Amino acid sequence: MNAHYITSILIVGGGAAGWLTAGILAARYGQSLEITLIESADVPIIGVGEGSWPSLRNTLRDIGISETAFFKECDASFKQGVKFINWRSENEPNFYYHPFSLPIGFLERNIATWWVAGGQQGAFADAVCAQEYLCEKNRAPRTADTPEYKSHVNYGYHLDAGKFVNFLSRHCKTVLGVKHVIGTIDKVNQDESGITSIETREQQHLHADLFIDCSGLKSLLLGETLGAKFIDKSDQLFIDSAVAVQAPYPSDTSPILPYTLAHAQDAGWIWDIGLYSRKGIGHVYSSRHMSEDQATAILANYVGAGFETLTPRKLNIPCGHREKFWVKNCVAIGMAAGFIEPLEASALVMVELAANYIRDQLPQHTSVMPIVAKRFNDLQTYRWNNIVDFLKLHYVLSQRNTDFWKDNRDPATLSDSLKESLQLWHYHVPYKKDFLHKEEVFPAASYQYILYGMGLKPELQFSFNENEQAIFNRMRQDNEKMKEGLGRLLPDTRGLLADITEPKTR
Repeated sequence: MNAHYITSILIVGGGAAGWLTAGILAARYGQSLEITLIESADVPIIGVGEGSWPSLRNTLRDIGISETAFFKECDASFKQGVKFINWRSENEPNFYYHPFSLPIGFLERNIATWWVAGGQQGAFADAVCAQEYLCEKNRAPRTADTPEYKSHVNYGYHLDAGKFVNFLSRHCKTVLGVKHVIGTIDKVNQDESGITSIETREQQHLHADLFIDCSGLKSLLLGETLGAKFIDKSDQLFIDSAVAVQAPYPSDTSPILPYTLAHAQDAGWIWDIGLYSRKGIGHVYSSRHMSEDQATAILANYVGAGFETLTPRKLNIPCGHREKFWVKNCVAIGMAAGFIEPLEASALVMVELAANYIRDQLPQHTSVMPIVAKRFNDLQTYRWNNIVDFLKLHYVLSQRNTDFWKDNRDPATLSDSLKESLQLWHYHVPYKKDFLHKEEVFPAASYQYILYGMGLKPELQFSFNENEQAIFNRMRQDNEKMKEGLGRLLPDTRGLLADITEPKTR
């Protein structure tokens, strides 16, 4: 393949990864690049990634999707963060929040330092942010007359993954001009420069300058064809299995919680996600510490009456990522690049981050593709390592006493980078300079929410002068006023979703 300008992109695989990538690229390059997506009719959508980050709001807006249409067609609801239940200990009830909104004044002052130095009174998230209060009151993040994608507090979504993929597919094909091919790949042709074309059982022969592998765990192009190794991280994160169900609400007036519930269990945790018409509930666990029958029994006990009428799905969860994500003229996105447990719903955001990078740094000429590929590989490796460390952080500070939790606290299962950070954070409150990359997956505030939600008590030597103390006191008072004001302003979550999705019936 001789060096030349890039004029065509072939995305292999549909699903959320393939269609999000297609939409992000086509919204920018649809008039100047030929973008084709090929998927097999024989490969089912896994369809369990039902939580997003707030970043998806920008993505949907940028590719021209109406948020109202998205809510209606994807059974979507609001997600303002995660409520972790009984993660600190199983001895007495406890919970903490990881909200999506930053602590008050976060960009100017590190209010967490003041909270720690002041004796850590009350729940950290509640002391520095209005969102825990609003979630506990079951308030939506915006009002009915708020413009699409705008809000009073930050939010992402809960969504039906299967409906979301179909919705994206229609938009990409009818609005953005993405060419759609149905076919089962039978042969991948390549030369010394990379992949040249693919051939299908249906006698199709497709060429492209850049190939994007969204083929899921199979990693057909990057893994199987180009030999990118899989880096196993199961020595650090033990979750490798899940059993999940779709459960109805008890009634049409049951509350729709505007956050994800994560209930700690003996060998993992249970997610509980509220969509508009139903709930998605799953038990993720370590098969080294629990059998499938035990895991299913725990899920059945959690769901309660009616579980016998549901159809549990068993899922295997790999833990790791590819050694390289961009090899020659092929880049992997989604599960073809890597996957780990869904604790902080990082799957969709990693698709968005990767696709945004390709969009913004797309090599216009194949001669510079190796430079872009190297930088992309360095960045994605950094991101994956950070995600593993951040998820591990949820486990290492727990006082739960089963083997699963004890094994998670074993220093041998911690990366050197996490050990170093934990040593630092015993005498230091995380803030912006702890994380120097321009596009961190998790900001410093997220680490604060987890560390202090899990009960870490740093030892700080320095006190504040009167001026600083007055500033922090005023920030705290402002947060209390914000909670009070938003609590009166913002509507009930179910009520607002009904106004959005069924306005004619109300």
